[in-house]
Amino acid sequence: MTWTPWLSDYFHRYKTALADETPVAKLVAFHDLAAETRAAGRKLMFAGNGASASIASHCAVDFTKQGRVRSVDFNEPNLLTCFSNDYGFENALAKAVEFYADPGDVLVLISVSGRSPNVVKAAECARERGLKVVSFTGSAPENPLRGLSDLDFWLNSKAYNVVECIHMMWLMAVVDMLVGKAEYAVA
Repeated sequence: MTWTPWLSDYFHRYKTALADETPVAKLVAFHDLAAETRAAGRKLMFAGNGASASIASHCAVDFTKQGRVRSVDFNEPNLLTCFSNDYGFENALAKAVEFYADPGDVLVLISVSGRSPNVVKAAECARERGLKVVSFTGSAPENPLRGLSDLDFWLNSKAYNVVECIHMMWLMAVVDMLVGKAEYAVA
């Protein structure tokens, strides 16, 4: 098999996603929300499953260190296994929101499907507490997480790696917007 046409098609998926201007206004809105959260001394809480959990962890660090917005993620193995054991896996992230959320905090949820029960329940819990919910999804346009979000970022793709990488690019763009430039010292 020659990989050149395959790779051309593969990277075309990224080009198409990045050429779409639809998320620009939402990226500005998320920047503004993160800046307001920072100014109020509140925090961003990140969560997801699998690779989305890894993105959530990365974001919690970069939003804190570079963007100067206090941020946490709910990927600590002890926390997840304890809450999953005691409350059920589908309730673990909602319980984390229940224990960690303060008024004015923002919950950022990352889920390609937007249907993971634990992520959806976390959004429901946040909404019940009056918190803003920001979501990053893909796959089907009609997913429960989008409907529970104040600000939703959706990518029209079923290619998991493409969706996850675009989510990461969008999130890192907001970090760099908070910094005010793309190139800066990180130490």
